[in-house]
Parts: sequence; C-alpha cells; structure tokens
Amino acid sequence: MTMFERIGGEEVLRAIIEDFVDAMFADSMIGFFFRAASKARIKRFEFQHAARWLGAEIAYQGRALSQAHQQHPIQLGHFNRRRTLLGQVLSAHNVPPDIVTAWLAHTDSLRFEILKDRSPSSTGDGA
Repeated sequence: MTMFERIGGEEVLRAIIEDFVDAMFADSMIGFFFRAASKARIKRFEFQHAARWLGAEIAYQGRALSQAHQQHPIQLGHFNRRRTLLGQVLSAHNVPPDIVTAWLAHTDSLRFEILKDRSPSSTGDGA
C-alpha cells in the first residue's frame, strides 16, 4: 500500500493541500511570496507534487522546483516556516506519524532546490 493510499487517497490529499496552501497564502512570514500567485494553480501543483511523491500514479506538470522558485528571495527562515505550516496541517489531518516524518524529510531534501542562496552554508548543511 502506498503512502498516498494510507492517508486516504485523492480526497484526503486534496483537503490537506487545500488547508496547506491556504495557510501559506495567509501567513504573515511567507504569504507575501504569493501576492501575485494563483491559489488554484499553486494548489494544483502542490497536489500533483505531493501525490506523486506519496506513490500515486499522478504526473507532476509543474516546472522544476529550482526553476519555479529562482525568482523569489527565499531564505532558510522562509523555507522552515513553510515546513512548520506543512507539519501543522499534516497533524491536523491526522496523517500517520511515520508519513509525517517521511514527508518532512522529503521536504528537507528539497531545500537546496528552493533557497535563493543555494550554497551549502545557507541550507544549514555546511559551516
């Protein structure tokens, strides 16, 4: 059974992504990144990306993460705030703890692709 199936499939993941994207858009620390963004578009790509990673046979149709985020001055604090919001939403949706842990670890693995300063020291991985 995939993680996608374990969390409840498409309906549950869509609800998670709905709440997660709404939280990001409303957040005082990272919401400004989404001022000009289409919420529906962000939800579509967040859903596709998460579904694919969770094991669903759903294609991610967005741009490469590094390309999609390169124009934004995303710093480690912004990245960590998004991660915190994700963890809160996953907990609120009663996602199994092992999936939460794996999902947050996966998120952490994408840090280098997302941050504006992509040097190892900016990601917390270097000196």
